Amino acid sequence: MMLGRLFLACLLLVPGLPALAQSIDRRDTLVVAVNEDADVLDPTLARSYVSRIVFAGLCDKLFDLDETLHIVPQLALSYRYEAPTMLILTLRPGVLFQDGTVMDAAAVAYSLKRHLTLPGSARRSEISALDHVEIIDNLTVKLVLSVPSAPFVSQLADRAGMIVSPTAAQAEGADFGQAPVCAGPFRFKERVAQDHITLDRFDGYWDAKSIHFARVIYRPIHDSAIKLANLQTGTVDLAERVAATDVASVRADKRLSISVYDGLGYTAFTVNVGHGTAADTPFGRSALVRKAFELSLDRDALIKVVYNGLLTPLAQGMTASNPFYNADLVPPVRDLAKAKALLAQAGVPLPVALSLTMVNTPDQLQLAEIVQAMAAEAGFDVAIQVVEFGAGIAAEDSGSYQVAANSWSGRVDPDGNLYTWLHTGSALNESHYSNRQVDTWLDAARQTSDAAERKALYRKITQQIAQDLPSIYLFNTAVIVGMNKGIDGFRPVPDGLIRLQGLQRVLP
Repeated sequence: MMLGRLFLACLLLVPGLPALAQSIDRRDTLVVAVNEDADVLDPTLARSYVSRIVFAGLCDKLFDLDETLHIVPQLALSYRYEAPTMLILTLRPGVLFQDGTVMDAAAVAYSLKRHLTLPGSARRSEISALDHVEIIDNLTVKLVLSVPSAPFVSQLADRAGMIVSPTAAQAEGADFGQAPVCAGPFRFKERVAQDHITLDRFDGYWDAKSIHFARVIYRPIHDSAIKLANLQTGTVDLAERVAATDVASVRADKRLSISVYDGLGYTAFTVNVGHGTAADTPFGRSALVRKAFELSLDRDALIKVVYNGLLTPLAQGMTASNPFYNADLVPPVRDLAKAKALLAQAGVPLPVALSLTMVNTPDQLQLAEIVQAMAAEAGFDVAIQVVEFGAGIAAEDSGSYQVAANSWSGRVDPDGNLYTWLHTGSALNESHYSNRQVDTWLDAARQTSDAAERKALYRKITQQIAQDLPSIYLFNTAVIVGMNKGIDGFRPVPDGLIRLQGLQRVLP
């Protein structure tokens, strides 16, 4: 069976390589396997984890994170607060966009305004505290906030801090995501949906000395066995999200290496509690029913069977390494008797029908099947709806789902894990959860810089979410990256992104 899958992997990937070799030596090309196709390649609109991985090669940010999660310079050299609502950024000189135009203060002002105002922006909630931008000179901008914002700078170390070419964005309009132009180390070359995204080295990059590949190709491979086979044959140089059950196989292969470390994110079930008619179900209407469902689940068993024991159970939207983690909120153990009692208290007819939307990856499908069996013992009839990743996002956007599995890659500040998912009207609040008290706490946690006050507020927030359950948190994420031993310079940053600066092929 493994030989058959290996042959299939070769059929899937090798045919594209001879054409590439005509223009660029294979040794100068890095092939990266990603778990699914990216969504739109526009940093203002994008929502997927894979888009963040591609953007790491395409779009530099104002700031970046290092391996210890410290904020470090990228397009901006430094920042300082002139007042609690006045943030001064000093920009890096000599930076060009991939269309040859200059990255300057006007471009920063344009991009931040675009993040705030473009219809469908997924960045709007992240930088909603921004009132306007003042240009002091070509390399200095003042960001004027409407209220103080403790997590604001950390948001500029992610997609909200990606600066796009105003010339290209204005020329392309709604089609900008089909041919994006940023200030990163690689320029967009081509995209074939569900097959590959190709970037070519941008020779005008401000840190060109750190780039050692002429081309990088991102190939979506959601089947873990095929992904492993591609690593083993060398068709793929590096693979993100290697299956936990394949870690031992990678470690046993002398041609490969693997990096396994804790990430910032989590996997959760997002519950439709108010997004259209699909929310009008016992599950959407009743927190008692949702709590019964949670109590039917055995997180430890799910982790052991599906993820080889590498993950940690969670009941909140941040991991234990976060200084604002609520240590008093522990994941509940499975309790079928209590689950059945809660369903009886809710007065719902049994079995409770539930549609669970899952992405078509092997681990997600296995997870869904085990959840289905566990929940059935408490009185739930779970129907599994399998979708491609992009279709899953579309279903959440339109409200045509009841419960959907979501894996969030996580942010260094807890605001990035909670606000946009839970605050009324926020960009990623696909459950349409609305609790005015939670909104007040989330706003207050943004506006104070006092760590003790923020911790107390996040304790209240996480406790309330554990009661209302618009999201049922399951476990943390582990970052598992497999690579050919000829690849050197990989940096294990907990956000899981594959940074191309310093990455190189070491030839024997």
